[in-house]
Amino acid sequence: MMFVSSSSPIYQVADAVEMVENEKIFEKIVTLTTYSANIAETDSTPNLTASGFEIDLDNPKKHRILAISRDLKKELKWGEKVVLENAGRFNGIWYVRDLMNPRFRNKIDVLINEGDKPTKLYNVILKRLE
Repeated sequence: MMFVSSSSPIYQVADAVEMVENEKIFEKIVTLTTYSANIAETDSTPNLTASGFEIDLDNPKKHRILAISRDLKKELKWGEKVVLENAGRFNGIWYVRDLMNPRFRNKIDVLINEGDKPTKLYNVILKRLE
């Protein structure tokens, strides 16, 4: 009988393969809109996101904050890095830090600065950064 310890290379490789197989690949086509950190578009605490992240109100967009609809929250965690594609000037890496109103589904909101042009885009690809 052969004993394989948890520190053996065979055991470590098996664990790594199982972790990769169990990891969910997340990719979704969503609608993108924008929002600003103000009471009219958020709640009574526009400097705080739903995750508790504190926004610099002088330049909110520097944080690259993404608010997600609640159906997407089932797949994504607070602070998780995601990539946007087919999103024009919003392409790139963003951080899940806020939550949208329950009435929205399959939608994301990108935090912009006051005075930036509001935008709505369809068929944006949202991917978990691996």
